[in-house]
Order: sequence, then structure tokens, then C-alpha cells
Amino acid sequence: MRRAATLLILPLLLASGQVLRAQSPHLGFSVNLTIPTGDFASKTYLTTTGHEKETYDLGLGGSFTASFPVDRNLAFRLDLSGSSETGVNRAAGYSDLNLRHSLFSVGGDLQIFPQGTAFRHRGLYFVAGLSADFEQFSRGYGNDYYYYNNSSSTSKSRLGGKVGIGHSFGFDAGRKFTVEATYHTTLTSKDVNAGDPPSTDFLKLGFGLVF
Repeated sequence: MRRAATLLILPLLLASGQVLRAQSPHLGFSVNLTIPTGDFASKTYLTTTGHEKETYDLGLGGSFTASFPVDRNLAFRLDLSGSSETGVNRAAGYSDLNLRHSLFSVGGDLQIFPQGTAFRHRGLYFVAGLSADFEQFSRGYGNDYYYYNNSSSTSKSRLGGKVGIGHSFGFDAGRKFTVEATYHTTLTSKDVNAGDPPSTDFLKLGFGLVF
């Protein structure tokens, strides 16, 4: 995680001078839907006893953001996010294992407002950023996803990246309704052959308010 933290801190330090000169931040809250993609959505492993398939379903989460406009077209955003997904591990001849993945992220994003509305946080914007991702992968038998009998869990800290697009609807002053779609991927510690979990890739749809 030390390498991941260093890679994340560097762009934050570069942007810190601009943030200190920024206008008052726009604070935001959102409810997020996470849609797993790639190996995170479905991954088949070849084991000594046959094939083992893991799948994750639609997840739910939330975000708190603070967007600091530094130019009419540019803002720097701090993003605290969390989400959770459940899934199933299936193997022929064995009982299904219930899966749960939990993610907490601390990130820094750049927001580009092509219409020059960063100070008002209004209209179309593009977003790209890095995050420190703290993940937990849990598995166990039984029908209750949140109480794992004979369970095991693995914690992982990795560097994540995201790109996306959003839109804020509203007037110049006051609160605004926002929608945002971003794609998240894992950038480090994702070598399955070395024992790492697959890259945590998902599409995140956020619906919230910005003040």
C-alpha cells in the first residue's frame, strides 16, 4: 500500500497550491449504484477439483465530495466513497459460498467544466482521478449474507483510478441535483497468479445534491 499511497499523494500535493487559492468548496452527497464489470462481475478459476466461478451483483454505496473551483473551467475534488456488493461462488459438487465485497475509497479528482461553470458547479463536466482503495473480500456458507458461519475474509489496499462524466442541474445559487457516471478500475496489486483478487472494475452511477 505504501507505493499506492505515494502515487496518490503526488498529484494531491501538486494540486494543493491551487486548492489553497480556490473559492469556497461545493459540498456534495450522492447515492451510488455499482455495476461490476470484467472479472469482478464474473471470474472462473481452474482448481484441482474442477472449475470454480465467482460472480458479483449490483451494489449500493454513497459518496461525500468537496469540489474546489480553481478556474472557470477547472475544479479539484476530494471524494470519500463507500460501497458493498454481494455475490456467489459456485463449484460442482460443493455448496455455494456467499460472497461480500466492501470498498472504502479516499480520492482526489480533477473536474473539467467545458462551459466555464466551475465556480457555479453547473452544467456538464468531466472527471478523472486516483483513489486509495481499502477493500475487504468475505466469503462463507449459509443464506445470511451478513453473518458468515465458518467465514473467512481478506483485506486489501490498492490504488484505483476513475474517469467519467457528470451534470449538475439547477440555478447559479443554491443546491443542484447531480447525476454522474464513472468507470473505476484497480491499478495495482491485481495479479491473480500472485494471489491477488481480480481488478475491482465497475461502473458507478451517482445521484445526489451539490450545495
